[in-house]
Amino acid sequence: MSEHEPHWGERLVYLLALAARLEDEGYYNIAKLLRAAADSTARRTAYRLNLPHDLPSLSTELNTARTALLGFGCSPDLIAALERGKAALDTGRLPLYEEIGPVYVCRTCGHLVVGQTDAPCPTCHAWAATFLAFEPIYWMNNLEPLESIERLRQTPDEIAGLLTDLSASDLMRQPPDGGWSIQQVLAHLRDSQGLLDGRVRLMLAQDDPPLVSLGAADLLGDAAQPVTAGEIFERYRAERDELLDLLEDIPLMAWGRTGQHPEFGQVTIRQQASYFAGHELIHLRQLELLRRMNAGSV
Repeated sequence: MSEHEPHWGERLVYLLALAARLEDEGYYNIAKLLRAAADSTARRTAYRLNLPHDLPSLSTELNTARTALLGFGCSPDLIAALERGKAALDTGRLPLYEEIGPVYVCRTCGHLVVGQTDAPCPTCHAWAATFLAFEPIYWMNNLEPLESIERLRQTPDEIAGLLTDLSASDLMRQPPDGGWSIQQVLAHLRDSQGLLDGRVRLMLAQDDPPLVSLGAADLLGDAAQPVTAGEIFERYRAERDELLDLLEDIPLMAWGRTGQHPEFGQVTIRQQASYFAGHELIHLRQLELLRRMNAGSV
């Protein structure tokens, strides 16, 4: 890159600015290409950074991020919310929804809002209803009800295929990095299935009930107990079949019934089904990598 050539970050800003102008003129399909290119470039660059995983290092990185955000002139409300999140991380817990709140960005000018608001954008006067909401996990709204049902139906069959011809020792073997074995992943999926089932039934029975939040480490259940991976999987599959029968019978309006999640705020049955369906796709990839490890191809 020459001395006078623009920095890649400036190029991303240019792509987004051009996309916005094209949208103003109705050229949405061209604009989406530019937005996708900008997002892809940013994610590819971020992927190569390979930041650390341990909490003390991540806390240090958050200090660096705070300094960068101050340099960008970000909202004091955002900085304050980030500091509350960091305080939770430093004590080894997940920040609650009430500590962070919802986050919105004006699609027109980029004004950022932390917290609920009905006020127009103070910069460009766009209505608050047009702001882009940033969800904690994109899977929340990724699938429609029928798509969630189909995805939840397919996953057990795909898992069964990944377990074919594996020995008991294969199923118990942990990867070199000390991560989960196949049996531990199966136990996590079984317990996640139970959590989804419980939430759906609770939201159907009660109006906007409080929902229990569990981390990944809490969802290993009795993986270490003397049960086989096959028994864990069969329980998971049987409970999934019961849940699918329930989801197929509830009316479409019931998918909008809500509960209060301590991390994500108010969520619907539709969002929870979409979230858990997407969550399982991550673990399908994990199971595939573990299978390849046992076959000696990783």
